Formats: sequence, C-alpha cells, structure tokens
Amino acid sequence: MADESLNFTTSLAGMKKADWLAAVEELCEEDGYFERLGKRHYAAFIEKSATLLVTFETLQGIPALSSLAQPLGWEMMLAHDWSSLCIASNGDTWFRDKSVYGYFDRLIDDGFFDEFEQVIFYGAGPCGYAAAAYSVASPEARVLAVQPQATLDPRITEWDDRFTDMRRMDFTSRYGYAPDMLDGATAAYVVYDPREQLDAMHAALFTRPNTRKLRLRHMGDAIQTDLLEMEQLAPLLLAIMDDTLDDLGFARMMRSRRMHPPYLRNLLAALDKDGRESLALALARNVTARMHAPRFARRLAEAKQTNTEDD
Repeated sequence: MADESLNFTTSLAGMKKADWLAAVEELCEEDGYFERLGKRHYAAFIEKSATLLVTFETLQGIPALSSLAQPLGWEMMLAHDWSSLCIASNGDTWFRDKSVYGYFDRLIDDGFFDEFEQVIFYGAGPCGYAAAAYSVASPEARVLAVQPQATLDPRITEWDDRFTDMRRMDFTSRYGYAPDMLDGATAAYVVYDPREQLDAMHAALFTRPNTRKLRLRHMGDAIQTDLLEMEQLAPLLLAIMDDTLDDLGFARMMRSRRMHPPYLRNLLAALDKDGRESLALALARNVTARMHAPRFARRLAEAKQTNTEDD
C-alpha cells in the first residue's frame, strides 16, 4: 500500500539504497513507472507534458547534488511541468550495459520519444558521455553534456589515464562512440574548462556541425556542481530547450561566476601561477569590495606587507 505522506516535496536524503529505490518507485507509480535494468541500472519515468528531459545520473551523485536526494530532472518537472526520464547507475558505469542498450531499443521500437514535442538529454562526466551516446535514440533531440568523455576506448583516448580500470569495457559496440551518436541531434552543447587538459581533449572529439562548445575557463573539474550552486543549470536547460541559447545569453548567465568563490579562487590561483601580480591584486581588491572573502583579503595583506618590506 502506498505511503500517502510520500510526495515530491519529501526529502529522500539519508535513506538506505533499497529504501530510496522503493520511494522513487512509489513516486513514479501514478504518472509513470520505475524499472530495474539489470544489476546496476534503473529507469524512473514520470509523464507530465510533451517536453521530456532525459537525465543520466548515479545513485551516489543524486544525494550529493540534490538537497532532497531526488533526481535532477524532478526539479524541472516540478518547476516547469516537464516530463522526466532518469536513467541511474550504481557507480560510474558509463551506462555500458546490455540491459541499458535493450531498454533504449524498446523505447525506439515503441515510438516512446515520438510522443514528445521536445526532448533534451543531459548528463555530466560519465553521465555526459551517456547523454550524448543514447541521444541517438531520439532523432532531433537536444543534448547538454558537461565535461563528457567521448569514449574510453584506449585506441582513441589512451592519453586519458583517469579511468584505466574501464579500458576493458566495450566502447565499440552499440551506442558506443558518443560524438558519432550526436549526428541526428538538432543541437548539442558541450560544457568544459579548456584549462582542464583531458576534458578539453575529449571536447575536441565532439567537434561536429551541430555541436557548440561552451567554454568555462577557470571553473575546474566539477562544473556540474558549480552550475547547481550558481543556480544556472536550470536556466541553461530552459534556454537550450527553447532554442534561445546564444553567446550573449550564455555570457550573461555565467556572470554569476563573479559571486562564486570556487571560480574566484581558481582565477586567483591561475593569475598567481602565471605571475600576473597586478591583475591578481586587482581581482583581490574587486572581490573584497563586493563580498566577504578572507583568502583575497589575505592576498592583499601579503602584498602590502611585501611592499612595506621592500621600502
């Protein structure tokens, strides 16, 4: 019997995995379904409108990224009445599993994506790989991939030494090489920091006529978290879904970096590393004038002390 007190405002944080899966299954019952895909993957679908957001997430990442420990797509569902299909993995699997292939095959055979007017695939890191790779199941979909890998096939990306334990996994069969799977997309967007060398090398492999690179210098290696903390992931998804995202609009969204301490610290560290003392001090003065920033205040104090000693 369903728990009548359970709803989409209920926090699922702190639940054991089995209880969390049961809660998600219950919440999907009325307007969708919950399905286990093999041993390590799950599909949670809720239908609300003709706009569908397909998110790829991990069971470990969901509670870390959501205060309610709910799939990211549910925020857009509640705020904008979007339908949500969350494909979740237990651990980083890059969703390379025959059960997942079979699930998307069934969606294609059933004409599932044809029922929606607009579809967007989203993911970050290994989930960004999956968002690009499985978007081929929905021709004319839009894709937002944050720091995605193109493949982990060592014949192509042997230079990426971050995931060597995954090199035995098959990235050459169905839904394999993510950049090729984007060919049928209306538009794809790849977000990355060009100063993160391995992310930039993967991003280069996504060069396609229908793919735009959204570069965020000095954001580092956790851009999804940054976008959420700056409250810019939802506006970005909305602009992509509405086909209104342009360079100026993206730049305006990313002005929120001016109030985002991790970005400001990365920028200061880069200026110091490059020996650009005057710019580092200008940044420190600007930041301390606008917000409480002990690290930047110390940087100014150190510079003042050095100048006093030199005199």
